[in-house]
Amino acid sequence: MTRRTPRLSRLRRAVPEGRAGRPAETRGARPRRRGAQPKVVALGGGMGLSASLAALRRITGDLTAVVTVADDGGSSGRLRDELGVLPPGDLRKALAALCGDDDWGQTWARVIQHRFQSKGDLHEHAVGNLLIVALWEQLGDHVKALDLVGRLLGAHGRVLPMSAVPLELQALVKGHDPERPDDIDTVRGQATVALTPGEVQSVHLVPNDPPAVPEAVAAVLDADWVVLGPGSWFSSVIPHLLVPELLDALVETKARRVLSLNLAPQPGETEGFSPQRHLEVLGRHAPKLALDVVLADEAAVPDRDLLTDAAKRFGAAVELAPVARPDGSPRHDPELLAAAYDRIFRMHGRIGPWR
Repeated sequence: MTRRTPRLSRLRRAVPEGRAGRPAETRGARPRRRGAQPKVVALGGGMGLSASLAALRRITGDLTAVVTVADDGGSSGRLRDELGVLPPGDLRKALAALCGDDDWGQTWARVIQHRFQSKGDLHEHAVGNLLIVALWEQLGDHVKALDLVGRLLGAHGRVLPMSAVPLELQALVKGHDPERPDDIDTVRGQATVALTPGEVQSVHLVPNDPPAVPEAVAAVLDADWVVLGPGSWFSSVIPHLLVPELLDALVETKARRVLSLNLAPQPGETEGFSPQRHLEVLGRHAPKLALDVVLADEAAVPDRDLLTDAAKRFGAAVELAPVARPDGSPRHDPELLAAAYDRIFRMHGRIGPWR
């Protein structure tokens, strides 16, 4: 049996009975009654998480997004600096991705994503960011406010921050200054890390032991499937593994875990990375993390054997599927990605069928 940490035990007591997850005697999702939907938790941030959510909401009605809160750029950064709040931008994007395809959902998705254009202080602020922050100030509770926005939008799932305190992402970067290509510097701020011209060696959070949101931990422990990625690897995916209570839950959960790889390396952050190198750096940041499935687009994997070897170190199988948009852009197609997730859940979960 996995030995629970005192930290995780405290979090179990902080959430209502029946939401905090299950004992970790055995690996693998628990049997579910015929016709039930899988409980899925997706972790990430930005457009990568949005792509995953847009796919997952098509195959389950029991979906929770756990979102990074280290953004310090754009409208989110300005609100964070001025009001001392969590950066709302990635939370807003996740809510928009969970909106339905009907008129109500698509109208509200456009509204909360709308950015003001002016010569004043409102320039480039997103409507959804202002709405979320206003509700935080009114209700004094991050989770209740996000749940309320979700009900207003008719969101097909729940959105939670991974931590209730604003976080700063810092990275050790080799060659951040092109004039000193062999030097390693500390680069501060998610926006700067994402665009560094150097090679990111590792990332960490400040504070380095941030508290996880209890509801996020509970969702991971109570899930049938946990989906990590796609997204900016060092600034959106790996930060979840740097929140100790959340990492404890990811290691302990009986849920099966799927890692969804990006369609292409990200300029700056992962320039020149092979699919297997993405796995290697993930393992360096969370050596105790196990995976069940690594999902990748078949056209983005030049050498399946190398990726298979890297996945085996996590205990994972590799699933290749066409998940990119047919226009050739490095963006996921929601329908194709949904089909890939659905097939994985049915083949590897042993808890279907759900529909």
